[in-house]
Amino acid sequence: MPPKKKQIRKAEPLKESLPKEYSFFNNVYDVVRLIPKGRVTSYGAIANYLGTKLSARMVGWAMNASHQALPSVPAHRVVNRNGMLTGKHHFASPTLMEELLLKEDVSVLKDQIIDFEKKFWDPAKELENFF
Repeated sequence: MPPKKKQIRKAEPLKESLPKEYSFFNNVYDVVRLIPKGRVTSYGAIANYLGTKLSARMVGWAMNASHQALPSVPAHRVVNRNGMLTGKHHFASPTLMEELLLKEDVSVLKDQIIDFEKKFWDPAKELENFF
């Protein structure tokens, strides 16, 4: 007796639960554009604010692609959770991220933000009543 063929069900069309213009990267850029000059935040803080706490790496991907975004995105204000300039290699030169931060009175020593806790901008707290 030949084996029975498995029945393959056709996939149902996805229900559109999100608006067509939804883009995680654009949401990241909107948050980053709100970071005040002289302040920094982390990939994880942005992910947490957007309700995707485990997506810090995806925020990093968005920052890597942000040079194409309009209006411009101040990607130099986003660092890792320890205040390290981990994204510096994605700028036009290896020192550009630090140079941009220095222009905003954010001091850096050995690729780490000095007084990171004082300079840290937490979107979950700062934007609590914004939207």
